[in-house]
Amino acid sequence: MNYRHVYHAGNFADVLKHAVFTLIIEHLKRKDAPFRVIDTHAGRGRYPLTSAAAGKTGEWRDGIGRLLGRDVRTLPHDAAQILAPYLEAVRAENAPGAINMYPGSPCLARRLMRPQDVLIVNEIHPDELEQLRAAVGRDRRVKVMELDGWVALRSLLPPKERRGVILIDPPFEQEGEFGRIAEGLAQGLQRFATGIFVAWYPIKDPKPIARFHEALAAMGERRFLRVELLIRRPSDPDTLNGCGLVIANPSYTLEGDLGVIMPVLSHVLAQGAGSRHRIDWIAGPLQGARNGAREGKRRVRTAG
Repeated sequence: MNYRHVYHAGNFADVLKHAVFTLIIEHLKRKDAPFRVIDTHAGRGRYPLTSAAAGKTGEWRDGIGRLLGRDVRTLPHDAAQILAPYLEAVRAENAPGAINMYPGSPCLARRLMRPQDVLIVNEIHPDELEQLRAAVGRDRRVKVMELDGWVALRSLLPPKERRGVILIDPPFEQEGEFGRIAEGLAQGLQRFATGIFVAWYPIKDPKPIARFHEALAAMGERRFLRVELLIRRPSDPDTLNGCGLVIANPSYTLEGDLGVIMPVLSHVLAQGAGSRHRIDWIAGPLQGARNGAREGKRRVRTAG
């Protein structure tokens, strides 16, 4: 594997993924019962934005840099409240007024969790794994594993807590990654039917994405909440024009929260004409037939 997320840490895709991830964890914390977080492709956990690699692309400046660089008073009050746990977790990694370090999903989860909760982070790349161990430290709530991400997804379910979120964020280095996500979701939901599964994907060529969504829709009555963010018109299939998440068993507050924050993120993170976002449901055949036009009219919002 040659992918290094340090080149892309804190970009617009991380902002969307980690804002949603944080909302799910915050919702799980509403009950006293413990939960488990499983990160199948964890990366190194913490990313120095002052490094040569991060400076080479500077992607974070158009991602978390834009969001943290704004006066919070310029954001709509409800959106600022919803984004607050995520932004506070990022600020906690930095000195006041500085943006020098970006926490990946392992460090975000570790900071947000309670004493009774458990975090499983999995990373197979040796260099990334070494950095990951240093990032999470000697925390009894955290277990670091070195497995293929897809093997981890099969072997770690169901968790004994019977509550939790599974983040699937592969590097998309190899052909067939969309198919592996669909298969992983199907197998994971068989093992842990009530788990919250979050899978990230890039938006480049629309054809494999359409096939991926069709595969999800074919999963019986299972429904997936879909949220997508395009930062520019998707005219170049070789460019990261946007990204999306599909979420199985989302917390009941998530769709409403996304309806509040996505117009804000779409506006703040736009990098060209045609930026927009989508929040809707991917419904299985029976659900689709049952809900018909109502599902077809789920909101598609635009900005920019």
